[in-house]
Amino acid sequence: MTSSPLTLSAAETGRRIGAGGLCPLALTEDYLAAIEAHPMGTRIYARTTPERALTEAMAARTRARAGLRLGPLDGVPLSWKDLFDTAGVATESGTALLKGRIPDTDAAVLRALTAAGTICLGKTHMTEFAYSGLGLNPVTATPPCYNDLEAVPGGSSSGAAASVAFGLAALAIGSDTGGSVRVPAAWNDLVGLKTTSGRLSLQGAVPLAPKFDTVGPLARTVEDCALALAGMENRPLPDLRGATVAGRRFLVLEGAPFVDSRPTIQDGFSDAVAALESAGASVETAMLAPVEEALALSAVIYTPECFAQWRHLIETDPGVMFSPVLERFRSGRDHLATDYLDAWAALERHRAAYLAAVAGYDAVLLPTTPNLPPNAARLLRDHAYFTTENLLTLRNTRIGNLLGLCVLTLPTGVPSVGISLMCPPMQEDRLLRLGAGVELALARA
Repeated sequence: MTSSPLTLSAAETGRRIGAGGLCPLALTEDYLAAIEAHPMGTRIYARTTPERALTEAMAARTRARAGLRLGPLDGVPLSWKDLFDTAGVATESGTALLKGRIPDTDAAVLRALTAAGTICLGKTHMTEFAYSGLGLNPVTATPPCYNDLEAVPGGSSSGAAASVAFGLAALAIGSDTGGSVRVPAAWNDLVGLKTTSGRLSLQGAVPLAPKFDTVGPLARTVEDCALALAGMENRPLPDLRGATVAGRRFLVLEGAPFVDSRPTIQDGFSDAVAALESAGASVETAMLAPVEEALALSAVIYTPECFAQWRHLIETDPGVMFSPVLERFRSGRDHLATDYLDAWAALERHRAAYLAAVAGYDAVLLPTTPNLPPNAARLLRDHAYFTTENLLTLRNTRIGNLLGLCVLTLPTGVPSVGISLMCPPMQEDRLLRLGAGVELALARA
């Protein structure tokens, strides 16, 4: 039985276009029709860009017929989180405070992937200002979770994950400040890449905390993430051929990542680690003081930067915001500048100590999230539950942001349970090759 083209990986979609088995225009028409017909399509996409998509698809078809494809993603339809500027199309970052904001130019990463031949299907819903890991947004829309339609999908790249998981995009581009690519990727059984801060341009991306904001793909495979990164950097695909975990040395991070961790998470993660060992990897465990100490600095480092970014706009009309998100922003207004600067100085020391401690390992492993997707209705009615679940959701992913690392999450095979690999900054190519080996080991388990 032949699978629908809408369920193919981005890489396989590109290969079939190159072989003449898929027409970019027909494929794009199918995606747009699927989005329109899907009962939750308007909860996933804030708006589609059909005129742009069809124009780009016709150009991709012409190139494919002439044997002049621009690269492996030429003709592949993508979705874009609604904080990446799209020329002439609203980019509102999930908030009523930016309603009607229409940029004149595309974001830099959108320009790069458009130049690589990808097709922009539209903009996906997200958490308000990207400031929550749950994906709950009563101001615009809350996308569904692939594994539980009553639960939140993870955020803030919530619609990005849903667009791929529900077959409404071949690949999605999101952003990650404290876990916003990896949480929704994990909860919707996808692969998600958090790039190193500063690696990809943030020009034309609505900011949250510029010192931590990063761009990253959400996809069905590690190869897709590698293709997306290469496309955004206008360079060849990293070599993933022959990837294996045999002989690799991993460290499982004990301590904070497992505090209050749900049994399903622990079991799924343990089984994934066992699969890596069965495939020939060496796995050790340790609790690292720099991780625990970095986490303790989260509030004083994150919240002042986020509040400083948006305080003037927020205070013009705070009543239009979802109150838990508004409170998160306002929690940053009372920190002293001296405390903020001291915290950053300490964080730089912790980063150096962490890198020294893990220098002998190929990657550090931890569960992507300690919890499963919470019920959306309960989060709406129970303010305290929202607060505790949101902080818990982001705890593990925030480690990678605080320590300045690149991180890849992969599905373990247990619904909504992800395993993350952390590598030192700017080592994405090595991380992706490791990830391809992990992906193969888990598939064979």
